[in-house]
Amino acid sequence: MVTDQNIAQPAEAQRRNSRMSELFVFLTIVVLIWPVVAVGVVGGYGFLVWMTQMIFGPPGPPLLH
Repeated sequence: MVTDQNIAQPAEAQRRNSRMSELFVFLTIVVLIWPVVAVGVVGGYGFLVWMTQMIFGPPGPPLLH
């Protein structure tokens, strides 16, 4: 005999699995991906500033001799 309660249980289990999967993806992004992206962006900006100063010199008014 099929009842509404029997039909609702697989949907509930599927919803629980979906939530766990979504939580896993969220934690992976927060713990692994965003720190790597942040370090890459800051490091890339620092490298860009460093290379610009190597080519054009340090910032500020030109030195008078």
